[in-house]
Amino acid sequence: MQQLRIAIAQFEHKGGDKEHNLSIMANLAKTAAAEGADIICFHESCITGYAFARKFSRAQMLDIAEYIPTGESIHALQQMAAANNIIVLAGLFEKDHNDTIYKAFVCVDKNGLIANHRKLHPFINTHITPGNSYTVFELLGWKCGILICYDNNIAENVRATHLLGADIIFMPHVTMCTPSTRPGAGFVDAALWYSRETNPTSLRIEFDGLKGREWLMKWLPARAYDNAIYAVFANAIGMDDDQLKNGCSMIVDPFGDIIAECRKLGNDVIIATITQEKLTQAGGYRYTNARRPELYADIIGKPHQSVQNVVWLEKPQ
Repeated sequence: MQQLRIAIAQFEHKGGDKEHNLSIMANLAKTAAAEGADIICFHESCITGYAFARKFSRAQMLDIAEYIPTGESIHALQQMAAANNIIVLAGLFEKDHNDTIYKAFVCVDKNGLIANHRKLHPFINTHITPGNSYTVFELLGWKCGILICYDNNIAENVRATHLLGADIIFMPHVTMCTPSTRPGAGFVDAALWYSRETNPTSLRIEFDGLKGREWLMKWLPARAYDNAIYAVFANAIGMDDDQLKNGCSMIVDPFGDIIAECRKLGNDVIIATITQEKLTQAGGYRYTNARRPELYADIIGKPHQSVQNVVWLEKPQ
């Protein structure tokens, strides 16, 4: 398929309420399909919710986590895909039969599971185990990859996923609007969310400033540009437990240009048509071909004191 229509969605999830979250997702998938989308991508942990789990015990995490592909949520996604003739990407907590817990993001069509990525750099709960592999798969003739939230902040992960063949990387997040050492970072007052209909300007200033979108623009277009990929960034909006998230879900093309973005102060879905010619027209295609791995293979692969197995309760953005 030379052209592909990808929908990116954002919505306010409820922590621990899978039925509620899946019902919203089904409505957004129906809307996207009616507008001609082939694929819809939701945000990290959209099925389960995210920040509510930061104080969960191991037993509580195992209770909310599911087996993949046999769990009830995968079945619900398969039904959603079949009802709307659309491919669905969504996130949840996973457990295996050894009771190891992962942060998972899956791709499902009407026939069932296509791919499952386990987050390489997990946060929010100390009982989550990091994944240990990259995820590359084919969708409708396109090579795709998945990297979850902080996975994308390590530039090597994006480059490696692209070098393994991915021209589209789905980047589900629950991010922005939290404290950090970077200038301008911090929480956004939840009161602004509840007054958004009468005072949207104040909320938009916070969402689009250094607490949110301005930070995103420091790195997301660069990931797409340097690697000549389509970056499909999905983020939550609204209250995530006691934290406010700003959405800004968007699709960035291989030139680093935003070709579609959710701008509603609420649930939203937008669609972009992607084309294959941009993959080779963009500068990142030339840069990738001009690489000289013999110069830096030993440097990049050199052992160092890794922090990937440390689980922060808040992501260092």
